[in-house]
Amino acid sequence: MHIPDGFIPLWQCAIYYVILIIAIYFASRWSKKNLDEKRIPLMAILAAGIFAIMSLNIPIPFGTSGHMVGGALVALVFLAPEAGVIIFTCVLLIQALLFGDGGITVLGANVLNMGIIAGFVGLWSYKGLNGIIGKYPSIAIGAWLATVISAIAAAIELALAGTFPIEIGFASMVLYHAFIGIIEAALTIIVIYALEKFRPDLLAWNKRTVSEGD
Repeated sequence: MHIPDGFIPLWQCAIYYVILIIAIYFASRWSKKNLDEKRIPLMAILAAGIFAIMSLNIPIPFGTSGHMVGGALVALVFLAPEAGVIIFTCVLLIQALLFGDGGITVLGANVLNMGIIAGFVGLWSYKGLNGIIGKYPSIAIGAWLATVISAIAAAIELALAGTFPIEIGFASMVLYHAFIGIIEAALTIIVIYALEKFRPDLLAWNKRTVSEGD
């Protein structure tokens, strides 16, 4: 899902950078209010884990790649897509600078897809479904949708850039990530279940419950 440099015209990259700058502004405001001595290390651990899972790339025709994302996981742990903006900006910048995975000019587009869109889709799918089908099924569907819709967004961006037709983008990106999303859903459930069992104090929804009880 990493879009490389040169695949999107610079004027379009500038639009995605504007979105990124606005997102970073709101994410910084969120971090001042919500990050503490417990959640800063948790954010660092999640960033390292996301770096690792995104390094397991599956080549996709026409130059991009398929991999797990982790955007839904971050948003669900913190109950905030803003956390994904911080983590994915750092991770994708390091990957682009040191490993040639993705690019600098397209950093805004990549963060938009994997951090912002995945985070919002994962979190709001969970919130919308939780009261209907339960916590863990909602988490699974949210994580799967986050992966697939992020891939659709990347395909649309590349089509708008004229890199390849939208039909090809959908056929390749969505098909691959529909299967990858199943693995992502399972991984997201495993991580959140482990936190719920061993460190429930690190999950934002438990923190909110305690605060309301106080």
